[in-house]
Amino acid sequence: MEDFSLYVLDITMNSVRAGADEIGVSIAEEGDTLTLTVEDNGCGMTAEQLSHLSDPFFTTRKTRGVGLGVPFLKMLAEQTGGSLTVVSTPAPDADHGTMLTATFGRHHIDFVPLGDLVGTVVTLVQGSPAVNFTYTHRTERGTVSFSSAEVRAVLGEEISLGEPEILQWIEGDLREQYTALS
Repeated sequence: MEDFSLYVLDITMNSVRAGADEIGVSIAEEGDTLTLTVEDNGCGMTAEQLSHLSDPFFTTRKTRGVGLGVPFLKMLAEQTGGSLTVVSTPAPDADHGTMLTATFGRHHIDFVPLGDLVGTVVTLVQGSPAVNFTYTHRTERGTVSFSSAEVRAVLGEEISLGEPEILQWIEGDLREQYTALS
């Protein structure tokens, strides 16, 4: 993948496919390190599924027989001097869900550009407007954040976050937050 935002989109879509209705995406830039954390309350994974997570020919999807997102993310992390860990608890455990944490050497020559993180958040909300997404990007200049639940609390449950006007507002708000950090 040519930029980091596409990795974020791909990994977060795994949480959507796992049936999560609460998904948190956190990006933290501290010194030479960038840390991505994606946490959800989806169906979780068994120990056997976790053991195959880095295998590109293992996937739980029925649409195609390969799952490249996690192996590529792990490869990128390791190429930049970082690592990837995944902790998961399968349903029916009350605390089921998955947390993926990947660290990267953000100044390493192999680290990809960040890309359009705003577009990624908007795409996630548009594709799954009923999911409660939280997004936080902490940089040394400040923090950009978004919460579907907060927007839904203002608008009410009867208005879908997938409406074009709402998506435009979300995009504008996030772009303003990033501009303020410049």
